[in-house]
Amino acid sequence: MTAIPVHVFLNPTAGRGRARQRLTRLQEILLAAGLEPIVHSSRAVGDIEESVRKNVDEGLERVVVAGGDGSIHEAVNGLLRASRGATLGVIPTGTGNDFAKAADIPLDWETATKLLADRIHAGDAPRRLDVGRMNDRYFANGAGIGLDAKVTAMARDFKWPIGDVVYLIAIFRAMLDSLSTPSMTIKADGFDYDGPLTLASISNGPWIGGMFHIAPMADNTDGQLELLIAKPVTRRRIMTLLPKLMNGTHVTEPEILHAPVRAVSIRAEAPLPSHLDGEVQPLMDEFEIEILPERLRLI
Repeated sequence: MTAIPVHVFLNPTAGRGRARQRLTRLQEILLAAGLEPIVHSSRAVGDIEESVRKNVDEGLERVVVAGGDGSIHEAVNGLLRASRGATLGVIPTGTGNDFAKAADIPLDWETATKLLADRIHAGDAPRRLDVGRMNDRYFANGAGIGLDAKVTAMARDFKWPIGDVVYLIAIFRAMLDSLSTPSMTIKADGFDYDGPLTLASISNGPWIGGMFHIAPMADNTDGQLELLIAKPVTRRRIMTLLPKLMNGTHVTEPEILHAPVRAVSIRAEAPLPSHLDGEVQPLMDEFEIEILPERLRLI
């Protein structure tokens, strides 16, 4: 029987380089399952997005990404910018793997690879998941403005292979640096806020940074985003909130405001750091965010 070709878009640096180390085994699993892996390895930020877009434009109907949340972010943007549709398969080999958690993909990458191969062979119908959009960029899992974006940027500077703990260390480093509380005007479906904030988080999935259960109510199939904002807090208060952020019990705290939204507009008094799926964005002071229901087809 002829092997089924499967195009794998690999980020070799994902998971602090673990993705590169796993490539040979990944290929062995796919070959054993009767699939023919065709590997596209990225060399720089943006490679996966451009390669996915180009290949889908040329007729590719199935994209498999092996990487973390940043790789998935690029693949989703490549898919949704292409001139035609394609399905997405995910092999989680990153640090946080927030999207994999939200999409019920096994975090054990070998198990995920085998299950993905089974679904491809069986011709299973893809699942439909929601996608978010901020200005001209798409996001699969979530967007953040303010402190969490600053923490994300700091976490990316660490090269140590310490997994999710890198985000916790980055929080402590951010607190030592400074705690800014820029003024923002936020308007959404039945929700208005105008004043200083520590952060604004807009979630399609429940987790950020691997270990923070930022939006426990988030569901990437319900056609809405979860807006959570944190009013100004002290360093000491952040320390008491951290355990609650990890177990998802922070939502009822007095400094936290929450609203389910389909679209939200945010204006800041000055350009602020932001992130999409953990990918740091250029400084901006205007953010138009919306949900695109069932836009992503997941194998």
